[in-house]
Amino acid sequence: MTRPATTDKKAGPPRASRANPDPRTRRRFCTRLLKWYDRCGRDLPWRRTLDPYKILVSEVMLQQTQVDRVIPKYHEFLGKYPTLKDLAASKPDDVRNAWYPLGYNIRPYRLHSIARETVARYGGEIPREDEHLRAMKGIGRYTAGAVRAFAFNEDAPIVDTNVMRVLHRVFLGKGDPKKQSSTLWAMAEALIPKGRGYDFNQALMDFGAVVCTARAPSCRTCPMKTFCRTYPGRPKRR
Repeated sequence: MTRPATTDKKAGPPRASRANPDPRTRRRFCTRLLKWYDRCGRDLPWRRTLDPYKILVSEVMLQQTQVDRVIPKYHEFLGKYPTLKDLAASKPDDVRNAWYPLGYNIRPYRLHSIARETVARYGGEIPREDEHLRAMKGIGRYTAGAVRAFAFNEDAPIVDTNVMRVLHRVFLGKGDPKKQSSTLWAMAEALIPKGRGYDFNQALMDFGAVVCTARAPSCRTCPMKTFCRTYPGRPKRR
């Protein structure tokens, strides 16, 4: 499941804080997470491509939609619109019909708009710069980070529901994670091992989907239990 590492000029903050756990805990977390991912990472179709367009399609489809529902539609949609230029040249309502029955139906219109803007402004090539991605309507912080990490192998952080839950449980252990989103975003960035943004982010999402689930998490077999702030029986911080 591992993607070859590349160099990255970014260096993490040197001192520990709520958003930047101490180096020993960071190393343990990252090492155990990546080892778990090597053994248990899911084989998903969008992990077999580096095409920014195909990765963007998968990320938009996965918004508020379960993986098992997305997989067949992902293949079908790309069969009809194999390139971003094909999508941009289509009619919005045709794109909407090809999206059915995934729901959350603003998404196909947004994706079509992104395709047209990309053709008009960037010659049909999805940009890799965060500011350019997020300037397009329909691409927020998470989607921009996912495209940068998964298509361009940059050490860009992503925080979705699964990632938020894992980081909050392991490192914070109290409070409302939604109210701590800025801390969790900073933490997600600080934790990425240099050059491993692709694997680290995929691993985090899988870990939240398979082990650290919203209901009935597998705490007893969790590789993070020795330092997880919410592991049952572990003393709570004051």
